[in-house]
This record gives sequence, structure tokens and C-alpha cells, in this order.
Amino acid sequence: MGSNPDEPLTHEDEITVLITGFGPFRAQYPVNPSWEIAKSLPPFLPPPASPTADLSAIASSPPVRILVHPEPIKVAYKTVRELVPKLWEGRKIDYAVHIGMASGRRFYSVERRAHRDGYGMEDVDNELLGDHARKNIEGEEWIWHGLPEKLLTAVDVDDVWRRWRIAMPTTDVRISEDAGRYLCDFIYYSTLAHLTKKDEKRRAVFLHVPVDSDAAAVKTGVEVTIELIRAMVRSGRLKKATKED
Repeated sequence: MGSNPDEPLTHEDEITVLITGFGPFRAQYPVNPSWEIAKSLPPFLPPPASPTADLSAIASSPPVRILVHPEPIKVAYKTVRELVPKLWEGRKIDYAVHIGMASGRRFYSVERRAHRDGYGMEDVDNELLGDHARKNIEGEEWIWHGLPEKLLTAVDVDDVWRRWRIAMPTTDVRISEDAGRYLCDFIYYSTLAHLTKKDEKRRAVFLHVPVDSDAAAVKTGVEVTIELIRAMVRSGRLKKATKED
């Protein structure tokens, strides 16, 4: 499993990527592949399987620590809203990848944007988000007051997808523009909103995976996630190097 969040603070030269996965989703999905994938990730990003044209730019790349949240996140609005700020407290997080299951998709997709409104489905506790009423009652005190209906990640999704696709030539990996307006979308918006309110870069993405949770599917999911992390880190480092030149 990835690194333990309770371990000593990471070395400042390390790049740290936070990973989360969800718990069971409805009765027909007692095993959520997002958590099976998350908990199976290595503690550090392994070397690439094949060399790339970016070797000169990453020759001095620091190690990439994969920091997995130690338990699956309950598919519940209240749980997610309370948890997200805590994920970023007291440690250096360079990127975050939230993983979730997409029951209608047979491919892997990285989400470009998250939505503030439109959450009409009950969670596993049979609770609705209820933000429409909460917004009217709380006014300017509402948690997302003043934030736009859509938030986009600051990660260059198009560049990341290009790198990701090259690394996974036989796997269907795509960019998605709709995270689904359920808990996947909700945790994504919650993270992007949290970072926006702190005036920090929205350095997070959401990865949707298919429903399969057998050993072969989890193995593929781990490989897909590793290459997404690699693509994201490389894209970010090259963009930073270009700005510094």
C-alpha cells in the first residue's frame, strides 16, 4: 500500500501525491474498485517501464511519494465535506488524485472540472446534500458562497492526457468533462473549492475507473493510476522549468 499519512513529514525535495478511494457504493457494488486500486499502490512512484523524450528534463527529478489516505472514504456528503480540509492539514501535498467508480463507463477518465450544484441523488446514508436550502439560510456564511458553479483543475489535463495515453497505449484512457454530480463530483469540487479559498493552485484531479474489482482489473487500475501520477508530475515539472527559463 502507499505511504502512511501518519509517517514523519516528507523530505522537502520529495513530490507528494495524495490518493483517496471510496468505500462501497450501493448494494450491487459491495467492493469499490477505487479503494482496491488506491490501497494497492506502491509507496513511491516506480521508474517508467520505457524511456521517454523527457529524460533530460526529469534527470534530477526528486522521488514521488504516493500518500494514500488510510481508509476508504464513505460515500456520504457529510463525511466528504468534513474530511476534505483535513486531508490538506499539516503536511506538504503537491498534488491530489481522488479515485472513484463510474458504473456506466468501460474506460478510465481524468475529469477536467467539478460542479457546485445539481446533487440530487441520496448518498449511502439516504441523505441529500441539501445545499440549496443551506445556501438560502446561511447566505454569505455558506461554505461555497462566492464560488463559481464550475471549477477547473489547474493541472494541464490535455498535456497530462497526451502523456498518459502514450504510457498506456493499449488501455482506453480519456478526458471527461462531466464528473457525474454525485460523490465523485462532490469530493472533486470540495477539494478545488478548498484550495481556491486558500488562494492555492487547484492541484488536484479526479480519476474515474470502471466497476470491475477482480485482481486483473485492480492490477490494470494500479498501472493506470501510476502512469497518471507520472504524467501529472512530469507535466507540472516541465511547465515549471519552462517558466523559469
